[in-house]
Amino acid sequence: MPSPADTLGNLTFAVVDVETTGLDVGAGHRVCEIAVLRYRGGKVLDTFDSLVNPQRPISPSASAVNRLSDRDVANAPVFAQVAPRVAALFEDAVLVAHNAPFDLAFLAAEWRRLRWPPRLGFTVDTLALARRLYAFRSNSLSDLARGLRVRADAVHRAMGDVWTTARVFERMLVDLQRQHVVTLGDLLDAQGGNVLWPEAPQPTLPALLEAALTGHRRLWLRYRSSDGRVSERWVEPLDVSANDAGTYLVAYCLERGEQRLFRLDRILEMQLEPGAA
Repeated sequence: MPSPADTLGNLTFAVVDVETTGLDVGAGHRVCEIAVLRYRGGKVLDTFDSLVNPQRPISPSASAVNRLSDRDVANAPVFAQVAPRVAALFEDAVLVAHNAPFDLAFLAAEWRRLRWPPRLGFTVDTLALARRLYAFRSNSLSDLARGLRVRADAVHRAMGDVWTTARVFERMLVDLQRQHVVTLGDLLDAQGGNVLWPEAPQPTLPALLEAALTGHRRLWLRYRSSDGRVSERWVEPLDVSANDAGTYLVAYCLERGEQRLFRLDRILEMQLEPGAA
């Protein structure tokens, strides 16, 4: 595990970027592409990138940005299939991302769906560093690359943004070293503190739902939609999310063949499938 006392040249960094189906992780949006670059001392150790089947539609607004369609990801692996590879690349590394809270929020949600414990460690946010180091009119990744005169690869695609972030970060380290930033602790102080892995929402859940989530078991739901229609269906619970509108069960709907959101206060009845799913 890296220590704040470690010098920057002795650290392993894992630069990560995710593309998503939408901006609101609390509304059940998910990762549809991920890329990781692992390096140490300027030497690339490993890379990984993959499209991800998010088991839900990509919103038109997200598709307009990342240029990914539902057809592009239809035959891609689901996140559970790429997660072990991603976790291995994160092992004993300092994560680096541009607007890190965004990426960490989506990664944390995927971790929860796998019933993995929260990741403990350090994360560097090049957006936070840019706001403290420079006075650019815009700190978007592409504008930052232009301002720092480093090459920008394909914008809003995971691996392109990872390589651009890595170049921006290395350029920042040159400027920071002039300010006597030499350890991980110095670097975290320079950005205003560590970026923490988001904590899961902690609502009080019905016992059957808690059992389904912890035991990976299906649920039968009787549900009232926002327009008052009542339907019945089997689902595979994935997670619980929350936003200003309420608390939701995120689940894979076997009837629709995709991920759906079910507001907890609209679930009229539920039954737990006996035994293992």
